[in-house]
Amino acid sequence: MADPEKPDPGFKLPNPAELSRSMADIAERSQRIVSEWLKRQGENPTTADPLNIGSAFLEMTAKLAANPAGLMQAQLGFWKDYMTLWQNTSKRMAGQEADAIIDTPGDRRFKDQSWKENDVFDFIKQSYLLFARYVQDVVKDTEGMDAKSAQKVDFYSRQFIDAMSPSNFVLTNPEVLRKTAESGGENLIKGLQNLLGDLERGKGQLRIKMTDMDAFKLGENISVTPGKVVYQNELMQLIQYTPEIGKVLKRPLLIGPPWINKFYILDLRPKNSFVRWAVSQGHTVFVISWVNPDEKLAEKNFEDYMRFGYLAALDAIEQATGEREVNAIGYCLGGTLLASTLAYMAAKGDDRIKTATFFVTMLDFTEAGELGVFIDDYQITALEDKMNKRGYLEGSEMATTFNMLRANDLIWSFVVNNYLLGNDPFPFDLLYWNADSTRMPAVMHSFYLRKMYQENLLSRPGGITLAGVPIVLANIKVPAYFLSTREDHIAPWKSTYRGTKLLGGANRFVLAASGHIAGVVNPPDGGKYSHWINPALPVDAEGWFDGSTEIPGSWWPDWQRWVTGFSNAKVAARIPGEGKLAAIEDAPGSYVRVRLS
Repeated sequence: MADPEKPDPGFKLPNPAELSRSMADIAERSQRIVSEWLKRQGENPTTADPLNIGSAFLEMTAKLAANPAGLMQAQLGFWKDYMTLWQNTSKRMAGQEADAIIDTPGDRRFKDQSWKENDVFDFIKQSYLLFARYVQDVVKDTEGMDAKSAQKVDFYSRQFIDAMSPSNFVLTNPEVLRKTAESGGENLIKGLQNLLGDLERGKGQLRIKMTDMDAFKLGENISVTPGKVVYQNELMQLIQYTPEIGKVLKRPLLIGPPWINKFYILDLRPKNSFVRWAVSQGHTVFVISWVNPDEKLAEKNFEDYMRFGYLAALDAIEQATGEREVNAIGYCLGGTLLASTLAYMAAKGDDRIKTATFFVTMLDFTEAGELGVFIDDYQITALEDKMNKRGYLEGSEMATTFNMLRANDLIWSFVVNNYLLGNDPFPFDLLYWNADSTRMPAVMHSFYLRKMYQENLLSRPGGITLAGVPIVLANIKVPAYFLSTREDHIAPWKSTYRGTKLLGGANRFVLAASGHIAGVVNPPDGGKYSHWINPALPVDAEGWFDGSTEIPGSWWPDWQRWVTGFSNAKVAARIPGEGKLAAIEDAPGSYVRVRLS
């Protein structure tokens, strides 16, 4: 019999002195965080329901009460499956074979073998999955709800379901239990310290650390493609990249990224840099690096981003290279601005942009995807109140919204890794970029949310006016390439497909596998993800997909063939700073280095 006075040799006890110091430090930091948080609540009181969720769930409750038979049927189905699970678990415990009632192959939350091999944890997992399916079915099958309320209830129900996963709790996660036993609970102490550190960084609000922020430095091991800043104004810097070959394509390439994030998503590391690849293919690449605005730019609007963004860049490119004609790319919101600019230029008789490429770009916001959950008059008004006080939208608020769209990957996986397992996050270039948030001017962002997301005016001829010009997308006659991604939560591909019906030129639509970032940043050498092509453009997106052909690997070569098909003329390589515009500083420039504290 084991001696009760001696600890189990498989269980490590923490050092008492170190534990005492750790707990004292935790207590002091916790008290300070709570005090600071309470003080801020007194200074900035908020409404009880800032996301306007309550009314949507109240509507669902009323609809369920009006149809008790439907709810009873769903409950009976749930209990039937649950009793079958009990029976199968009993069989397994008795050494008999029994199939799973429900499973989710590939769900990374349950990748540990104990979720499958251990009868207790398998029961916990399947119980949770049955409950999750039951809740989602009830929400989905509630009849008579307003479409906006139904979307909101569905989204926040999934947020709740994700939060309740047994993988998120110490006592129901086998990997956490195993590490707790092996380390004598040191993982939980370290995890609590990680949690407090994230609360301190967020000044009382949780700012989950997703990667080692000290592992990367702009211009040294991330965003390292050689180039120079050759022009700047108060809204952007224009970077011209150094050529790699002696002869380059005559038409320069201008890339306009979204100002919701920083441009270097297209220039992370040499192996996955679209910028470096485009340079290697013979393009003279110019990239707009947007400013990270503060309260001094509060009054800047969408029109200003057009005038001081694309239009200013076109003027600068002509000075730097002597070329008037360019190819242009717009990414996400940068693509929405590119289309608006092209319509403005068409009205002015300005034909400098000869081809346009739209990466995951919304032009018709009828079905805005899950971002639509956050956009109603109530929430926009509340957001405007906050923006008007500060002069901008705080970058962390937008980051939280995007993270909620993929909560299991971008929230709960880090809760488990950082707080329960007590691990430090891994260095990951994409997550470093994701954490490098940007602000947005109040006036511009209010215009964007109301005129485009809420009222969908960009898709209507003359629906919006920029610099005195009614914007009509049908007047855009330049050839356009639409690149969308199949698993995009931000710009759903079936919505982006509608853009091909709004522009008046010869359009091509290509669909890439994966999501809003990984589907775009997919270099040919990586051998990852496929893409679908279909030269025809039927009325609806489903018809396009049914007639498409799947091609293995990256879409980048397809785009290169498309854009060079319009002009393949070559000239001597242009060196940044040797034209009429002198080099101001090395790429990636100073604007992109401004970080939010």
